[in-house]
Amino acid sequence: MSETTLDIQIKTLPNQPGVYQYFDKDNNLIYVGKAKQLKKRVSSYFTKHHDYGKTRVLVKNIASVKHIVVETESDALLLENNLIKKYQPKYNVMLKDDKSYPWICVKNERFPRVFSTRRVFKDGSEYFGPYTSMKTVKTLLDLIKGLYQLRTCNYHLSKEKIEAGKYKRCLEFHLGNCKGACEGLEEEEEYHSNVTAIREILKGNFKDSLNQFREQMKYFAQNMQFEEAQRVKEKLDILENYQSKSTVVNPKISNVDVFTIVSDGSYAYVNFLQLSYGSIIRSHTLEIKKKLQEEDKSLLEIAITEIRQRFHSLSKEVYVPFDVDLGNELKVTVPKLGDKRKILDLSLRNAKYYRLDKLKQIKITDPDRHANRIMAQMKADLRLSEEPRHIECFDNSNIQGTNPVAACVVFKDGKPSKKDYRHFNIKTVEGPDDFASMEEVVYRRYKRLLDEEQSLPQLIIIDGGKGQLSSALKSLDELNLRGKIAIIGIAKRLEELFYPDDPIPLYLDKKSETLKIIQQLRNEAHRFGIEHHRNRRSKGALKTELENIPGVGEQTIIDLMKHFKTVKRIANAKLDELEAVVGVSRANKVYNYYHKE
Repeated sequence: MSETTLDIQIKTLPNQPGVYQYFDKDNNLIYVGKAKQLKKRVSSYFTKHHDYGKTRVLVKNIASVKHIVVETESDALLLENNLIKKYQPKYNVMLKDDKSYPWICVKNERFPRVFSTRRVFKDGSEYFGPYTSMKTVKTLLDLIKGLYQLRTCNYHLSKEKIEAGKYKRCLEFHLGNCKGACEGLEEEEEYHSNVTAIREILKGNFKDSLNQFREQMKYFAQNMQFEEAQRVKEKLDILENYQSKSTVVNPKISNVDVFTIVSDGSYAYVNFLQLSYGSIIRSHTLEIKKKLQEEDKSLLEIAITEIRQRFHSLSKEVYVPFDVDLGNELKVTVPKLGDKRKILDLSLRNAKYYRLDKLKQIKITDPDRHANRIMAQMKADLRLSEEPRHIECFDNSNIQGTNPVAACVVFKDGKPSKKDYRHFNIKTVEGPDDFASMEEVVYRRYKRLLDEEQSLPQLIIIDGGKGQLSSALKSLDELNLRGKIAIIGIAKRLEELFYPDDPIPLYLDKKSETLKIIQQLRNEAHRFGIEHHRNRRSKGALKTELENIPGVGEQTIIDLMKHFKTVKRIANAKLDELEAVVGVSRANKVYNYYHKE
């Protein structure tokens, strides 16, 4: 379609809640979005500047717009979610992990069985779930089995067949796990009262079952039936133990969904906790791949809709870290204090742990994706114009003003490139002058790279504050590299990051990956510099000892060290061995110095 037609489509959009769909020139659906006011939202794509590149590409590829008007914002959310899942448009977020989950089924039968399944049938049975962990399902089923005696056979226990004696008791009856309903040994009413109690437990309500068992125990004890009372007490202990492990907040918090989000440049992770009577009955984390640098607010709205649909949640209230638009039918609470805030923090912790686990896995299985993510994060955190694929860090080393040296370490794609490490002996500076030393080594390093036409780094890190940074900038100015390479200084005390011509330092989150890589660079430069400095001091000390020998000059020392490698070997050498290297006269002087006795 022509641009004129697109303009007409936009102008005629209604100011109603609904869903808009963007199509490209080949009539492929490329994006689906929701809006409170369709006309206002769609127009904004074409009237404002978009900072994010993919959004500009999306707008460039839009050839036509279609829309669907709905009654409420909630309907718009649901419709948007369904369309994204059905068509997977190119520029929409990708909702990961859509596997089948286990359920607990209370079968629609005269004597209902309770069992786990991954298939849901519309046969009148009740399904509780889905659960995100099979371990949770097994724990619940073991709990139920310990509390109530239910049948596990799949016989059709009609009244007529039982009265006709069609079935016989099995091993489960003799083990005490079943009361023999197949032979009419258990009343239907009693069986159904147990199933009702099980339903409440599966909903997270333990109160009724606890009260029932306490009354039973009291009754048996009063009637001197102590063995029966002990069996009921054991069941009571099982239920109380399970409840104490599952209850994490105030039991008054019931039928609530909790959602939190953590995100980086490429992915977002939304954690979902479902609460019933103060117990967490479900936990799940959804991974979302970003396409257009979507904000956390819009991602959380999409995720809440998806997760509530997926897990068939009927809760009327959600706890979230910030306000979201979910329509008028759902109560949105942003907890600030107390138990509600604690459960929100727990959900956030779950999301963070899930993200960390994912990142660890990616680092091993997909190092390229890991590097890309780190580079994108560093670019954003350090306000750089390009990703710092090649970083160099400089550090000076001198102890009590002796043997001043400097080190340059190189990281590529966030990892040390040790073959590119370089160390420098300070040549033009007298005494311990960190500023002048930094100016010298930065000039020498990049003068050589320019002369040899080698690639320059995207980022230079100077270990030191404003003074060292200013010194390094002088060298970049002299080489005409100012503004062509990003450069920052890091002060050790508070981990402050200094930028040229900016008096206010940048403080990164102490746990951020960007700061950790900068610290790794700084520590590696320090280690490499100290190691070189130690070697120089060691050689200097040895050289000084040989210089103390009267009549032995620098060339003699060099010849001896080349041949014997260490001063110890020179001291222990025989006279004829020394003569073979430096001649009779100098050999006697060296030999006599170490053999004065």
